[in-house]
Amino acid sequence: MAKKRIVLTFPPELVDQPIIYRLVKDYDLVPNILRAQVTPKEEGKMVLELEGGKEGINKGLKYLEDIKVDVQPLAKDIKLDEQECTSCGACIAVCSPKALSMNKESWKLEFDRNRCLLCGLCVLACPLGVIQVEFE
Repeated sequence: MAKKRIVLTFPPELVDQPIIYRLVKDYDLVPNILRAQVTPKEEGKMVLELEGGKEGINKGLKYLEDIKVDVQPLAKDIKLDEQECTSCGACIAVCSPKALSMNKESWKLEFDRNRCLLCGLCVLACPLGVIQVEFE
């Protein structure tokens, strides 16, 4: 089984279509929606992890492109301003997948992108507002 994290941008005319259902039914993919901003009659964005066979993932991505859904790899998801971060650790307390941790030697905040679920709780917990979730 392969996994691929992607960012989907839906044009307004597709927001109310069962696109994720089609990925499951037609391409035998297991979607894990990590984050979504979808408003009727407006552009929608979704961060999605697809799991399935390599061929199924490739066919599913082609389907998305054919129906004019913009598909981008998830290159950047969390932006941490390391210059402004004081490594106070407030974000670590709310990060249940342990993507954020404190380096015990340098006492600097460390971020493991592979563990991040894009829940955004760290953004809310940061007292300085130096963490942001970005769609690419």
